[in-house]
Amino acid sequence: MELAAYDREDSAVLDALIFADMTTGPAGQSFDFDVRIDEILVRYEPGSEVHNAISKARPYLKGAVERTRARMVAQPM
Repeated sequence: MELAAYDREDSAVLDALIFADMTTGPAGQSFDFDVRIDEILVRYEPGSEVHNAISKARPYLKGAVERTRARMVAQPM
């Protein structure tokens, strides 16, 4: 819990960074969020730090992806 001392910045920028990470695979390929999460969980064995962290954070990460998609629709480039 060493990171508990730090506040998480809840912002559009953080959401966009999460979106980029959670929709891009290790070789740069595009992924659906759920496929990307499953891909990570397959690479890291249950009980590992990464597996535990991704499993616990999944709802938050999904929310960030959904918020970013909504922003992209509302503000097309």
